[in-house]
Amino acid sequence: MIKINLLPVRATKKKETAKQQLVIFGFSLAAFLVLATAVYSIELVKIKSAKDDIETSTKEIQRLKTVIGEIDNIKKLQDEVKKKLDVLNRLRQEKTGPAIRLAKLSDATPERLWLTKYTESSGNVSISGVAFNEELIAAFLRNLQATDEFINVELQVSEQLELSGVKAKKFDIACALKATKKEEAPVKPKK
Repeated sequence: MIKINLLPVRATKKKETAKQQLVIFGFSLAAFLVLATAVYSIELVKIKSAKDDIETSTKEIQRLKTVIGEIDNIKKLQDEVKKKLDVLNRLRQEKTGPAIRLAKLSDATPERLWLTKYTESSGNVSISGVAFNEELIAAFLRNLQATDEFINVELQVSEQLELSGVKAKKFDIACALKATKKEEAPVKPKK
């Protein structure tokens, strides 16, 4: 009978198996390290991308805040302008007073008649001036009476005057202002 000593074969097989296991473990470890490094790199890229997005978003938020601030300022300015326009429109709707009266007085004044004095006092008006003749004064009186600003137009004084060698008429007129809607005064009947 033949005896075979299997011990050295088993020992060599064990050594080869151990080598194979070490090689497999080494490859596994290397593959794990490569995989871990790849995952780590991917995560770093994601984190950097997220940080960039956050930074971009923060800058965009700051830009939008300044735009919102400018829009708020524009809205405030619009409100102020609207208030001013409302006041102007209200003034235009309710415009009365000296500017309108003087404009109508100017429209009622014929050529070659000059006004030298205009005074208002508690609804009474006194007008003085110079004209070339009585017809111009009469036309002025009719024009004043025809306006919707003056009532009870009366010629107080008309006297002849010589200016630089030219004969002219000096006149004084008294009248009253018509009451406006806001300040309607009771009308006294004339006897």
